[in-house]
Amino acid sequence: MNPPNTENIYLPKLAVLDRVVDDIPEVKTFYWRFEDPAEQAKFKHFRPGQFAQVSLFGVGEFPASLPPSPTEEETFFTIRQVGSCTSALHQLKPRDKFAVRGPYGNGFPMEEYEGRNLTFVAGGIGLIPLRSCIVYALQNRAKYGRIQVFYGAKTPGELMYLTDLRAWEKGGAMECHLTVDRAANGWDGHVGVVGSLFKKSGVDMPVDNTTAFVCGPPVMFRFVIKDLLALGFKENHIMSTLERYMKCGVGKCGHCCIGVAYICVDGPVFTYEQIKKLGEDI
Repeated sequence: MNPPNTENIYLPKLAVLDRVVDDIPEVKTFYWRFEDPAEQAKFKHFRPGQFAQVSLFGVGEFPASLPPSPTEEETFFTIRQVGSCTSALHQLKPRDKFAVRGPYGNGFPMEEYEGRNLTFVAGGIGLIPLRSCIVYALQNRAKYGRIQVFYGAKTPGELMYLTDLRAWEKGGAMECHLTVDRAANGWDGHVGVVGSLFKKSGVDMPVDNTTAFVCGPPVMFRFVIKDLLALGFKENHIMSTLERYMKCGVGKCGHCCIGVAYICVDGPVFTYEQIKKLGEDI
C-alpha cells in the first residue's frame, strides 16, 4: 500500500531569478529556475496555456501565465506591473529569490489540433498566454497546417515579442499580420483594430479545419468573436483563456468561480461555446 501524499499543495518552491529583460512600458520578462533541479525537471512538463502562482516574500502571491513552450529550455514569466505583488517582482535583481508553485489549469490540448490550421488573434499583452502555443506549434511544425498570427496594440512601442514575431515569420513557418491603433515612430504598417486585418490579409484558409485562439482585452474579444463567427468559424473551434483572481489555484477557495466552473481547474482555457454557457459577460 502506497503511503498517503502529505505534501502541502499550497507550499511554493524556492526559485532564483537569472535575468530580467525589459519588453514594453511596465512589462518585463523574468527568466528564472527552481533552486532544486528536481523541481525544475518536474515543472517542465507543463502544457501551453497553464499558469503558475508566484510568491513574493512578505508581499503576497499572484497567478501568472506561462509564456514559454515546454519545448523550450528556459522558464520565464512576462509580467505587467499593476499591483503590490507585481511591483515587488519588478524590483527584483538577478540572483534574488522568490517562489513558484504549479503548474495549474487545463492548458490548450495541442494534440487535439494536430492536422488543423491554427489562427492566433491577440491584442496587447494578450499575446503572452498565446506565445507558448505558437512556439509549441512551430517546434512541432509538421503536425499542423497553416499558422497565422494576427496581433495588435495601441502603439508600435506596445507590441509584445516583436523580435520573436519577426524572426518566426522570416523563417517561413508562419504568417504574421500586425496592426496598431495609432501609428508612431515611423510605423508604416497597418493601422486599425485587429479584426480589420482579416479583410486586409484575407483569411482564406478553410475555416472548418481551423482552430482560432483569441486573447486580449474584453472589447477586442467581443468584436473579434463576431468577426470570426461571420467568417464561418464554429464556436467550439474558437479557444480563449479567462482571467480571474485565482487565489488558491487548485479549486478550493472559490474566488475564480463563474457559474459551475472554477477558472483555475476547469480553465483557464475554454472554447467560446463553453464561455457562452458560464453565465458571465467576458
